[in-house]
Amino acid sequence: MNQQETIALLQQHDIKPTANRMVIVKALSAATGPVTMKELEYQILSIDKSGIFRTLQLFRDHHLVHVIDDGSGSQRFELCYSEDTDTDEDEHAHFYCEHCHRVFCLPDIPIPTVDLPEGYVFRDASLLIRGLCPSCQKKGKHAVR
Repeated sequence: MNQQETIALLQQHDIKPTANRMVIVKALSAATGPVTMKELEYQILSIDKSGIFRTLQLFRDHHLVHVIDDGSGSQRFELCYSEDTDTDEDEHAHFYCEHCHRVFCLPDIPIPTVDLPEGYVFRDASLLIRGLCPSCQKKGKHAVR
C-alpha cells in the first residue's frame, strides 16, 4: 500500500492521517493475515506499545480494523477495506490452527446474518473456525484439544 492509498483509506474512515497511523496501516496491510498487538510491536519499533494500542482502538472505533478473538485470550487485527464506515461489508470467517496458532482469513466465507429477538441491537459478529491448517495437516500434526 503506497502513501496515497494509505492516506485515502484513513480519510475514508474519518481518521486524520498522522505519521504513526500511516505506519500502522502499512504494517497491517503488509501482514499475511490478522496480527496480534505483540506482533505489531516487534514489527514497528518506532512506536511504543501504548501508541500502537491507542491507534488500534481508534481504528476499531472508526471501523478501519476488524478485531478477531482467536480464543487464546489475545486479539488479532486486520484492516477493514469496507466502503461504509458504519457497516463492514467485508467481514468474513477466520480459521485458527490449533497446532501452529496462526489465524487465516477465509474471505469467501461471509459471516451469516442472524435475526435477533426483539430488543437486541446488533453491533458486530465474528466466525472463528478451529482445526488444522493445510500445512500442519500435511505434516501429520494433530489438533490440541
